[in-house]
Amino acid sequence: MTIRDIFDDMSYGPAPESATEAFDWIARHDGKFGHFINGAFIPAGQGFETRAPATGQVLAQVTQGSAADIEMAVSAARKAQSKWAALPGHRRAQILYALARLVQKHARLLAVLETLDCGKPIRESRDIDLPLVARHFYYHAGLAQLLEAEQPQMGPMGVCAAVIPWNFPLLMLAWKVAPALAAGNTVVLKPAEWTPLTALLFAEISREAGLPKGVLNIVTGDGETGAALVAHPGVDKVAFTGSTGVGRKIRAATAGSGKGLTLELGGKSPYIVFDDADLDSAVEGLVDAIWFNGGQVCCAGSRLLVQEGVAERFHARLKARMDGLRIGDPLDKCIDVGAIIDPEHLARITAMVDACDGQIHRAATDLPAGCYYPPTLITGLSAASPLMQEEVFGPVLVSMTFRTPAEAVELANNTRYGLAASVWTENVNLALDMAPKIRAGVVWINATNLFDAAAGFGGVRESGFGREGGWEGLMAWLRPKVQGKALKPVLPVDAPADPQVEGIDRTAKLYIGGKQARPDGGYSRAVWSPKGRLLGHVGIGNRKDIRNAVEAAHAAKGWASATAHLRAQVIYYIAENLSARADEFADRLRQMTGKDGKAEVEAAIARLFTWAARADKVEGRVKPVPIRGVALAMNEPVGVVGAICPDEAPLLGFVSLMAPLIAMGNRAVLVPSEAFPLAATDFYQVLDTSDLPGGVVNIVTGRHAELAPVLAGHMDLDALWSFSSSDLSARVEAGSTANLKRCWVNHGRATDWTRADGPDFQRAATEVKTVWLPYGE
Repeated sequence: MTIRDIFDDMSYGPAPESATEAFDWIARHDGKFGHFINGAFIPAGQGFETRAPATGQVLAQVTQGSAADIEMAVSAARKAQSKWAALPGHRRAQILYALARLVQKHARLLAVLETLDCGKPIRESRDIDLPLVARHFYYHAGLAQLLEAEQPQMGPMGVCAAVIPWNFPLLMLAWKVAPALAAGNTVVLKPAEWTPLTALLFAEISREAGLPKGVLNIVTGDGETGAALVAHPGVDKVAFTGSTGVGRKIRAATAGSGKGLTLELGGKSPYIVFDDADLDSAVEGLVDAIWFNGGQVCCAGSRLLVQEGVAERFHARLKARMDGLRIGDPLDKCIDVGAIIDPEHLARITAMVDACDGQIHRAATDLPAGCYYPPTLITGLSAASPLMQEEVFGPVLVSMTFRTPAEAVELANNTRYGLAASVWTENVNLALDMAPKIRAGVVWINATNLFDAAAGFGGVRESGFGREGGWEGLMAWLRPKVQGKALKPVLPVDAPADPQVEGIDRTAKLYIGGKQARPDGGYSRAVWSPKGRLLGHVGIGNRKDIRNAVEAAHAAKGWASATAHLRAQVIYYIAENLSARADEFADRLRQMTGKDGKAEVEAAIARLFTWAARADKVEGRVKPVPIRGVALAMNEPVGVVGAICPDEAPLLGFVSLMAPLIAMGNRAVLVPSEAFPLAATDFYQVLDTSDLPGGVVNIVTGRHAELAPVLAGHMDLDALWSFSSSDLSARVEAGSTANLKRCWVNHGRATDWTRADGPDFQRAATEVKTVWLPYGE
């Protein structure tokens, strides 16, 4: 072919990238790698081969991590942690800065090795992954520098376990290691068994940055190695990126252990195209959304929702663009789509597509022999079809149409996931109206797959919890320096031998949907004063009562869209009405506990004022991301939240959990103090007179140990807090694995309720949604 021929048909010629330096590095290790522990590689042991997906060529032999290897790595990290944490933030910043510079200096070697190991096109490794890796270390160097001044009450978690996937091996390492080290933690990282090489190379070059021994340790192996690391009692925090199924196992394995946990899991992200969108731009964006990294991306825009009026035109343009994609050797710089990670995964993708009953269009492009799958579009599926609901994790796009924005929202949210979404429209009003309505941690407007270290990334629902990037991401690697003391159970007063019964019989009911309700089971129990006086009866709630309360909370969804000013007014009004009955509530507390209740009532009124004041002052951030545009970090309500209230402060503890939840726009299902429930049942009379819409606060009295598992297992509850004096932490966290709801538990430690109004309550009551808004012609 002549140069003239090339200019005539504009075809691409091969542009291969040399892999010589990468193979030379592997050869310097004799093609065998042991774990990187305490600043050095240990001798390689028995293990497995890692292969290049594109060719099947064996790249190296890596070691299968054993329990003994995990013990060695955790011990090295524990020994190094206190010294690393004691370094001034400026010194940690210098080392993180050096790591960023070293990533840039070795960028080409790292990019080529990444492409060899995971099969993604070299253009993506070189132009996307590596710059983002360096950016994360630069950004977190800055956070390390500022941390002592910005968060003086917070300290590192300790030894952190990081388990990362195979689709972005080096970038996922940066997402975990950079914030962990900035916060003063040490790390034991397990890379995916299919893609361990860039993690090992990074560990090797980290010594050039002056990283102390033991601060970063790499243990290779399969899922059994990861499970051993997660379960190790010497680990203080676990950070996992991977499948939702494995995330559930990790949630169950860490339940009740006191370990911090962040999960970034699967997704089935909607890609919404309105009829006024720039269709050509939307097609190009969709190429990046679903065929970037061969669709092996957790936030891939794998569900195309296109408005009915332009669907035929859009699909035609999309098919034409698909047919022009180039598939082949990922080391060729002209290739668009590389290899599938492994024949096992290729077989899974093939089976899922072959089993569907939709209309399948496969790109009319040459498909090399080996581990490749063509870009695929499937139409004609129902919303309940497995391919519309389940993550394929490959270059497979499914499409449906919609008519109205409201229908688009319904379809977008019709999944158990909630990681990311893309909205394409030239109407900025429509775009900004859609963004808050979509249940996702990240929303891109007229863009897709934008990432930056300053902008938090993470999901809701079964896409996990926690954020990567920004201050919101760093907070997951920190904990308060002062921990509460062990909490002693507070038990109800036993029935006296000689009871004192006075006045008219009174039974406090449940409070559901703004109305008093008898318990479904028909059971109640007596509440006695320490002096043997019968104070009343309370209902014993059960599973059906919780169901009714959760349904009532969902029906009150308008509270989330009410203005913060309106929510503040209602909470001020609640405080005003409580103040009018302060003596009555103080007397009730005295009767139940035998202690003067005036101070607790005054503290509860003040707590309500605090959250009324904060309701319209919890501000988001405009993140300075390196694009022509902005990323908005918006604080949104979590949704419907259950809370098991403390026993030691029956009124103040109840208010301290209720107030931040409703101030931030959540709806609450509250289980009051088991020992002293009448303070909460009296309180619903205050709510009734304070203009609070029915269903925003629901109160179900009963036994904590019986209601906690019901709340934990409820699939329509978005989060669960437990501050019971009975340590229910393990049961709450283990029971929450089904829908991976966020949990905030006390692990049997006391809370100082006189000071329980800090930023930790605000963070627990909100989700950070990142909305990306590019601008310009």
